[in-house]
Amino acid sequence: MLKSIARSPVAWRLQSRLTRPFSQTLYAFNAKSDNAETGQFTHFGSKRVPKVEKEKLVKHVFSSVASKYDLMNDVMSLGIHRLWKDHFINKLDAGKRPNSTEPLHFIDVAGGSGDIAFGILDHAEQKFHDTESTMHIVDINPDMLKEGEKRAMEQQKYYNDPRVTFLVQNGETLDKIESNSKDVYTISFGIRNFTDIQAGLNTAYRVLKPGGIFYCLEFSKIQNYLVDSAYQQWAKILPVMGSIVANDYDSYQYLVESIEKFPDQETFKEMIQKAGFESAGYESLSFGICAIHWGVKV
Repeated sequence: MLKSIARSPVAWRLQSRLTRPFSQTLYAFNAKSDNAETGQFTHFGSKRVPKVEKEKLVKHVFSSVASKYDLMNDVMSLGIHRLWKDHFINKLDAGKRPNSTEPLHFIDVAGGSGDIAFGILDHAEQKFHDTESTMHIVDINPDMLKEGEKRAMEQQKYYNDPRVTFLVQNGETLDKIESNSKDVYTISFGIRNFTDIQAGLNTAYRVLKPGGIFYCLEFSKIQNYLVDSAYQQWAKILPVMGSIVANDYDSYQYLVESIEKFPDQETFKEMIQKAGFESAGYESLSFGICAIHWGVKV
C-alpha cells in the first residue's frame, strides 16, 4: 500500500512514533410489525431484523463459533485467510522505527481471537525490534476475547503483558477509548457484522490521532466472472460444511449472507472517505474475494 501513503508527511509521523440456536427467534423478528419505520430495521444476513436486536444476534453467532473460529475461517476461505492475513500485516508494516522515541499505540477491533493483533506485534518486534508499542484488542463478544487470551497463554507470549489489553467494547462506539489516542486502527473480517458500519468508521476516525491509519481486511465483491461463479457454488454448501465440521448450520448461513450484504470495494471506499479519511484506497485479493481498505486521518 502504503508506499504512496508512507511517503506523505502525514503517514511519516505514524512511522515515527489490522446447532441452529437462533433460527426460531429470527422468524419471530421477521413476523413483527412490517409497518415499523424502515430506519428501525437492518439486515442480519438476508433477514430483516430490528436494529436493537442485531447486536444480540451477532454476539450469539460468535459465541457459537468462538472455540472453532480458526476452523470456521479455514472452511470459509479454504485456508487462504492465513495468507490474506499475513499479507495484511506485512503490507501495513507497522512498528516503532529505530530512530523514534515514541512507541505506537494500536487498536485491533473485532479482534478477540488475537491473531491479527499478535501478528502485528510480532512483525513490529521482528522487523523493527519494537518491544514497546501497545495493543488494545477489542471485541464485543467476551467468548471471542477468551479465545484470544487462550491463544496468548498457549503461545506463552502477550499473556499478562502490560502492553496488551483485552477489552469488551462495541466497535461502533468504543466509548472507553479516548479520542485522538491511537496510531493504527485495524479490523479484520469484523466490520461487516456492525449494525451501523458508517458509525463504526466514524468512531475509527475519532479514536485515531492525526496521521493515524485505518486499515481493514474484509470479504468483498469478486471481480472475475468464473471465480464468482465457482464461489457462489461454494457458498451454497458452506452452511452444510459448517453443520458437518462444527455442528452449526445457522451461524455459517449468516456469515455467507453477511458477505453478500457487504458493500463493494468502491462503495466501502466512499464510506471511509465520508468518515473523514484521506488517501482512501483498497487492494483486492484473490480476484476480490476479500480486500484490504485503508485511509489516513489528517
